[in-house]
Amino acid sequence: MSTTSKGRLAGRTALITGASRGIGEAIATAAAREGARLVLVSRKEAGLLAAAARIQAQLPQAEILTRACHAGDLAAIEALFLDLDARGVRVDALVNNAAANPYFGPLMLADWSAWEKTFEVNLKGPFELSRQVARRLIDAGAPGAILNISSIFGLRGAPFQGIYAMTKAALISQTRTLALEWGAAGIRVNAIAPGLVETRFASALIESEEILSRYNDRTALGRPAQPEEIAGMAITLLSDESSYTTGQVMVLDGGYTLG
Repeated sequence: MSTTSKGRLAGRTALITGASRGIGEAIATAAAREGARLVLVSRKEAGLLAAAARIQAQLPQAEILTRACHAGDLAAIEALFLDLDARGVRVDALVNNAAANPYFGPLMLADWSAWEKTFEVNLKGPFELSRQVARRLIDAGAPGAILNISSIFGLRGAPFQGIYAMTKAALISQTRTLALEWGAAGIRVNAIAPGLVETRFASALIESEEILSRYNDRTALGRPAQPEEIAGMAITLLSDESSYTTGQVMVLDGGYTLG
């Protein structure tokens, strides 16, 4: 992981959901290192404040705003952007990272509450966040970048994680459609599809010796990723280094889907 800043996001404001830990915090740290002002969003304020403190300890110059907001609550998302408007903050880079996966089991036995929660957080929320950002960028005549964190499960069948996988597949479709619709306005929309990443979110998989061993055996690099290994690609896609890249899905899975 590089600790050298190239200032690739200098002068920009990056809003990152699910930013209190894991991939979200890793992307936030990398974005701050590249000069971005941060808007960190997650459900619980305490977790956000702790993440902000960890980032600030590494990067004392970082400018960080935290805001508790449920990423699947459309009214809360609207209130978030009205608050940012009042503060004079316009988002240039959005990372839709927050996700839910409340049900692990066969689709036959899934209940509608699991469907609703998963679709609200993983699909409806990212769309509304993207739309709120895009409206303001278009009104200002300004370019921007949106990054959706999908999953390799959005690219293939996923027994026992079917609802989650469907939302991640739909998020990829959303990425491609919005890239086409907003490209003329200078708004790029891309996605990352990680494999297994060592985070609290994936702890049920990581802590299962059987599942982890099976994953490692099928993965070219023989291990899960660390959150920081996702952050590098995220910064590249958000920055001008990817100024001609939109509607793409970058698979970061250590070679798992090669098999």
